[in-house]
Amino acid sequence: MRKNLRATTDIRFVLSHSLYPGGMSALRQQFRDLDDRVVEIMGRIGLPFLRVGIGLIFIWFGLLKPLGLSPAADLLAKTVYWWTPEIVVPALGWWEVAIGVTFLIPQLTRVAIFLLAVQMPGTFLPLVFLPEVCFTVFPWGLTLEGQYIVKNLVIIGAALVIGSTVETRRRLRTQSIPVVSA
Repeated sequence: MRKNLRATTDIRFVLSHSLYPGGMSALRQQFRDLDDRVVEIMGRIGLPFLRVGIGLIFIWFGLLKPLGLSPAADLLAKTVYWWTPEIVVPALGWWEVAIGVTFLIPQLTRVAIFLLAVQMPGTFLPLVFLPEVCFTVFPWGLTLEGQYIVKNLVIIGAALVIGSTVETRRRLRTQSIPVVSA
């Protein structure tokens, strides 16, 4: 125990005196400054990245459906079996493209959220109508299809984050709020 305490003390002494001028407090401050810069960059690019990411994913996955390239087409056709797959699969694809495009245009965020809110409950239907396709062991053992469906919770979360900025942007446009730059 004493030997370990001595080793810890020796390391602290080396770090605070010989390797790093200014000691540990200066090193901690540099780490805090670096952390502040990283957090600021994430704050600046996070929302636009999220908006573009969700927009492109919806456009990409949506276009696969009318082009007949979607691996989810069979699952969709089996889930909404009361509709003609040749109509419902491409229609849903174009709906998803509309969701993606509206997420890419900040002024249309409310439209994007509305389109997503109409579409998203349907994405969970296979969990109810086709549990044998979605689960290996109910309720935790998900198949690849089940994982594909459950990941939509992340999309809902992303949409909530993006949607939460709508009112703030409107207020900034309509009020004279001074912008203080650091």
